[in-house]
Amino acid sequence: MSTPSPTRIATALPADCRTRLMEMAQEVNFDEGTRLFREGGHADRFWIVRSGTVTLDVHVPGRRAAVVESLGSGELVGCSWLFKPYTWRLGADAMTPVRAYEFDAARVRMLMDTDPVFGSAIGHWVGQVLAHRLQATRIRLLDLYAPYGSGSFL
Repeated sequence: MSTPSPTRIATALPADCRTRLMEMAQEVNFDEGTRLFREGGHADRFWIVRSGTVTLDVHVPGRRAAVVESLGSGELVGCSWLFKPYTWRLGADAMTPVRAYEFDAARVRMLMDTDPVFGSAIGHWVGQVLAHRLQATRIRLLDLYAPYGSGSFL
């Protein structure tokens, strides 16, 4: 039996904050193979997956982009919208047809500024997601690029 992910919205945000955030949601759909965003692009929105799979990838010079994580239902797609200069640090693709909730980043940041409880909850949630993604990326890159037998695995 698996435990709920602490980074999924249902687990990570208090009900009142979750409700306030979802009031700003717009339902969107992405076809399989759609590029949601590219590393280096302007991060002006984010998504919560309703169904389907989104992969996050990192550019690797001279190679194909390395997939570092797959995201599913209830997971946040995009964290760069919260931090200046609002530039995507990773890329994202819809690996299957995806249904998602889309959020306007500026609108959410404005509510975060005016409501400290909401702002704190969202900030902690995104921080938790970032910590998880950093660890997942580190492990995935070690899997892909550490010399065999180097002892670089966990």
